[in-house]
Amino acid sequence: MISRYTLSEMGGLWSENSKYSTWLEVELAVCEAWHRLGKIPRSALTAIKKKARFDADRIREIEVETRHDVVAFLTNLAEYVGPQAKYIHYGLTSSDILDISLSLTIGKAAKLIRRRMKRIAAIAKRMARRHAKTIQIGRTHGVHAEPTVFGLKLALWYQEMKRNIDRLDRVSENLAVGKISGAVGNFANVDPRVEKYVCRKFGLKPDEVSTQIIQRDRHADFLNVLAVIGGSLEKFATEIRNLQRTEIGELQEGFSGRQKGSSAMPHKRNPINCERIVGLSRVLRGNALAGMENQNLWHERDITHSSAERVIIADSCILIDYMLWLFEDVLANLVIDVDRMRANLYSGGGLVFSQRLLLALTPKMASREEAYKVVQALAMKAIDDKKGFKDLVFKSPEVRKYLTETEIEECFDLNYYTKHVRFILKRALN
Repeated sequence: MISRYTLSEMGGLWSENSKYSTWLEVELAVCEAWHRLGKIPRSALTAIKKKARFDADRIREIEVETRHDVVAFLTNLAEYVGPQAKYIHYGLTSSDILDISLSLTIGKAAKLIRRRMKRIAAIAKRMARRHAKTIQIGRTHGVHAEPTVFGLKLALWYQEMKRNIDRLDRVSENLAVGKISGAVGNFANVDPRVEKYVCRKFGLKPDEVSTQIIQRDRHADFLNVLAVIGGSLEKFATEIRNLQRTEIGELQEGFSGRQKGSSAMPHKRNPINCERIVGLSRVLRGNALAGMENQNLWHERDITHSSAERVIIADSCILIDYMLWLFEDVLANLVIDVDRMRANLYSGGGLVFSQRLLLALTPKMASREEAYKVVQALAMKAIDDKKGFKDLVFKSPEVRKYLTETEIEECFDLNYYTKHVRFILKRALN
């Protein structure tokens, strides 16, 4: 991933040095296991642990000739360890090391991702409580629908982030597996006790059955979960972008004193962070698709998945980490214009209360259809003639025939739309 979208901690996990360090840890653990089984002398194990190290530049140099990164890594280890290096990688295939190392790195990455999601959920929860009485117009199809409360939108985001945390926990557990079962997964040249020892050492479960690799449905699942998390962030960001539109103006991304919105138009304050989140979510979905393509491999394994994985897994982890960090900042610094919310709600002259009027008229008229016709006719007149709906209702002989002035006034009472909010927020936020 380009440095622009890479945060240091997550980026460090996927660095070349981190990769080789993890490979070395796994190789040493395998040596320990073989020593316990009597295959490696104590003196050899001691020498290996004391001397084992690597040089990333040297590995790259060797790989130019070997065209195999694991072989280059082992060759470089041998240059440091000397004759005792013959015991390193004993009975293994490259994927025995690669797949356990990948599981370990994904596990560490998932913890960082989870931590960021927890912070976003906490902010959304606090904001939902703070805006439990902030009236806002609800919109369906992008058109004014009925009054609602801004706190409910935030509670919805909180709940969705909680579900994403649960999804990540599930898929992380599913990927916390390792295999050291040899070239085709049948333990022909490696004792199953080696796998058991190494997996236990790193907090992994032995894969119940594998080929040369851990099967890629697990990784596809992980990438899809990251794409779903990205999709949630995209949804939240799109809502903020829409509500920041000049014609609406209810929300706005924070804008620093020295920030510039446009090279040409000094007045611009654009939702650039939300737009960036939306754009990057598309990359996550593309990576998830590639992850699903990687499930289909020939026989016990080919390497069509390998080249794609070098890009998509690291990049997806780095991207979602960055997107979560960015959205946390957006949410923490969100500008909320409560007055604009209320003004927008009443901009149609009370049109958004039409259902309350319909419900008041229906029991008193011959049918719901007749009541609907009366209310719709008044609503269409208010829209077409640009007149206040409430005023038209009070002046309507058809309405006044069935409803008193007090009953009409009650139809425009915001309390109907907020009376159950406390119950919803208690259910959603506790």
